[in-house]
Amino acid sequence: MFSTLTETQLRNRTEPGKGIFIVESPKVIKRALDTGYEPLAILCEHKHIVGDAAEIIERCDNVPVYTGSRELLATLTGYVLTRGVLCAMRRPATRSMEEVCREARRIVVIDSVVDAANIGAIFRSAAALGIDAVLLTRNSCDPLNRRVVRVSMGTVFFVPWAWMNGSLSDLGKLGFRTAAMALTDDSIPIDNPALVNESKLAIVMGNEGEGLSHETITEADYVVRIPMVHGVDSLQCSRWWLLCSLAASCLTILRLVHSKVISDYFC
Repeated sequence: MFSTLTETQLRNRTEPGKGIFIVESPKVIKRALDTGYEPLAILCEHKHIVGDAAEIIERCDNVPVYTGSRELLATLTGYVLTRGVLCAMRRPATRSMEEVCREARRIVVIDSVVDAANIGAIFRSAAALGIDAVLLTRNSCDPLNRRVVRVSMGTVFFVPWAWMNGSLSDLGKLGFRTAAMALTDDSIPIDNPALVNESKLAIVMGNEGEGLSHETITEADYVVRIPMVHGVDSLQCSRWWLLCSLAASCLTILRLVHSKVISDYFC
């Protein structure tokens, strides 16, 4: 499982109940264990058996531990292990969009984002800023991809998420108004009081290259921009930094407008 299976094979789409995902680095593995994920096997460097992996091994009774030199493990997995420890874990049961949104007020919708580092950065920002849930379109990167989990520092285990079925109008049925992040002639700034007054708001982020489709923008209740100085068009920024910056900026503002002090200020 650590060397021969691809991410898609690990997910086991034909039998989701048997799916596996890989967690990398001791701190992230501990966070997965803390939130109840089931360990299946551990792979670590020799030195970490009595070092960084010692506590993990102690917590994972009856779980096989495989070990080797740093060079051997890099050859086996195809990459250098972060802090020398991997843990294979059972994928959890899939949650529905309705379930993760039931008690939520502020959510993020990730539309067609395929870069694992970007997904991880969005989850980390969402966790830090108190966003209630994350939805992803089916063509986005898997939140339990090894790199996503590592970049998110395990926050993907704490923020409720689900694959999004249907369109933005289905969020309307759940009581959400939708705000598409896009540069259009009629877009409003993200600190607009109309957004502050929404009791349930979903902010929709497009992919790294093309942003949101025309259909998605048209379907949204609001089209929203982040004001920038010097006439800069954010679409000219580098793709990776653009998405991470937008994620952090959008989530920060949403968290602020969610607080009573800022709401009172804008209202």
